[in-house]
Amino acid sequence: MYDVIIIGGGPAGLNAAMILGRSRRKVVVFDSGEPRNRWSRSMNGFLSSDGMSPEDFIKKGRAELAKYEVELVDVKVESATYSKGQFIISDDAGKVYHSKKLVLATGLKDKVPPIDGVEDLYGKSVHHCPYCDGWESRDKAIAVYGKGRDGIGQALAMKNWSSNVTLYTDGAGKLTSQDIALLERNEIAYVTKKIIKLEGEDGQLTHIVTLGGKKYAQEAMFFSTGTEQQSGLGTQLGCEFTNKGVIKTRRLQKSNIPGLFVAGDAARDMQMVIVAAAEGAKAGVAINMELQQEERK
Repeated sequence: MYDVIIIGGGPAGLNAAMILGRSRRKVVVFDSGEPRNRWSRSMNGFLSSDGMSPEDFIKKGRAELAKYEVELVDVKVESATYSKGQFIISDDAGKVYHSKKLVLATGLKDKVPPIDGVEDLYGKSVHHCPYCDGWESRDKAIAVYGKGRDGIGQALAMKNWSSNVTLYTDGAGKLTSQDIALLERNEIAYVTKKIIKLEGEDGQLTHIVTLGGKKYAQEAMFFSTGTEQQSGLGTQLGCEFTNKGVIKTRRLQKSNIPGLFVAGDAARDMQMVIVAAAEGAKAGVAINMELQQEERK
């Protein structure tokens, strides 16, 4: 019986594990090895680790846990249930684990636009988060991708990083006259034709090709296509979700399930590495305090 099982070995899960390990709790972290930012060259906006590769960040975090005797298991969790005050976890090999508390730090995955050529550019010059990658794209020719009207807000936001912004609606729906007036007032170009492919070299976007073969020179692209849960465990456990598709949490990362805490991108709409790590720390402290109360006679 573990004090705490943590599912997800990213910044939220590892920071929760560190706090709980330092609190002398018996902890195991499950990591399927599929972090949301695994395609990115660098992880930005994290004080003291700005520009570090995501892979190196995780390696460093895992190494720091060794002295706290936190167990790390590199397998995927297939199922999770809550019964009679304990959590029962099964991994993809059929092994079963039990714990008093559970942390879901399973994250989200981006709905990457299904455009020919995007795979070689994603995480290098095609991104979803301007706060993570906008600085590296500053003053470049930036494309914003959003079906129909979905990218308007993102296009307006990207003017913070470049004066050269173009919205691509990929042939879906129509911009209203009010939309066009708003874009023109803010000096944002727009292309409504369907996109055929992205062209680039060594991860660097060079052109967007639309139906008919016309090429538009672009140096970076940010997309606004939404996210989805990386794992279905929250649904299995009966968690409440917000209308944005993330798990609803209360104070100190508590969910609607007793003893179940959710930290990181799976639970909030502020999707940044440093925020995920902070939420993991909050969950770790809250869990230790709950265990302390339960252990008192």
